[in-house]
Amino acid sequence: MSPHPPRATGPRHRARAHPARQRRRSRRARLLRTLLVLTAVLMLGGGAAAWYMYRELDSIGSSAALGPDAPKSTDGSTNILLMGLDTRKDQNGDELPRDVLKKLHAGSSEIGGYNANTLILLHVPADGGKAKGFSIPRDDLVDIPGHGKDKIKKAYGLAKADEENRLLKRGVKDRHELEQAGREAGRRSQIETVRTFLGVPVDHFAEVNLAGFYHLADALGGVEVCLNHPVKDRYSGADFPAGEQKLNAQEALAFVRQRHGLTRGDLDRTRRQQAFLASALHQANSLGTLTNPGRLLDLKDVVKENVVLDKGWGVFSFVKEARNLTGGNVEFTTLPVESFARHNGEDVNIVDRDLVRRRVQEQTGQLKPEHDAEKHDAKKDSAEKDSAEKDSGHDDPKVSGGGVPCVD
Repeated sequence: MSPHPPRATGPRHRARAHPARQRRRSRRARLLRTLLVLTAVLMLGGGAAAWYMYRELDSIGSSAALGPDAPKSTDGSTNILLMGLDTRKDQNGDELPRDVLKKLHAGSSEIGGYNANTLILLHVPADGGKAKGFSIPRDDLVDIPGHGKDKIKKAYGLAKADEENRLLKRGVKDRHELEQAGREAGRRSQIETVRTFLGVPVDHFAEVNLAGFYHLADALGGVEVCLNHPVKDRYSGADFPAGEQKLNAQEALAFVRQRHGLTRGDLDRTRRQQAFLASALHQANSLGTLTNPGRLLDLKDVVKENVVLDKGWGVFSFVKEARNLTGGNVEFTTLPVESFARHNGEDVNIVDRDLVRRRVQEQTGQLKPEHDAEKHDAKKDSAEKDSAEKDSGHDDPKVSGGGVPCVD
């Protein structure tokens, strides 16, 4: 007889635990291990983790529209063109889901085309001084390469259509290939049109559509704004009281899109866009967005899906270093409009290109008259033009950063 009793062949008592309970314990254990590892990385290897994260965030540029031979600023400053498209389609040209279109309050995907309805040149000086944003009214009548005089906002869509037609004649049929090639052509044309109009280099650009704007505002957790008067507009969906208030993503989009019911229409909408940017930059700084890993990752995901940047631009590192932007040391202004007219059956803004160029170049430090006499004449001419603008009612007050500016 064996000195030991026979070993049980059935399952042990512990093994009879309920499978669902085992899975829950397993998941909790994995979650706990993950949290411990993340905590250790953030506490002990914060420098390396931050470096890795910023490297990941800075590798999301996808467009070659600027080109290697594009003129660049030579004084250490940076000019960034911000382009907002009014298209209701995604980056591949596909229709946005119905629930997204409903949140955008922007009608069907056939509305809007590929107009660059928002154009802002952001100048960031090399010495850490005040950054300046110049809004270009979308209906300014300017020269567009290959199309003569037309609204500046149309440069993108016109070039996109030309490129797609050219490729179709060559036998290209893939819809996504046509869309991507068309958009790159649109970006090139829009950048060239703005660069020629303002007479200054464009070092970087960022493009966002309506859905992208919505998702960016959502990633920020909403944005605070301030209105001088209550507004209600069925076209954009804007329905807000006067005073300071925090808007969610859907409301923020309505805030920047409203033009009906505003005294100066499009020009007041431009100031809304400026106020939104000033407030968003202030909020990013005050909430520590640029130093919060979780918020940065949320922004990275949104940017990768909804924003087009030029290749090689380390945008997150740039914003982190450009403290004059998030610190509130930024000022926005709308470039002057001389008068209003009709062109090809459409309402347009008549502009003085020389005045616009001088205004931008003076404020970015790129206009340096060679002689005192030239400087005196330029100042005199500029003063006369400024006076004429104020008399005609087209002078536009500035929107400053560092808080929540109030607008109409």
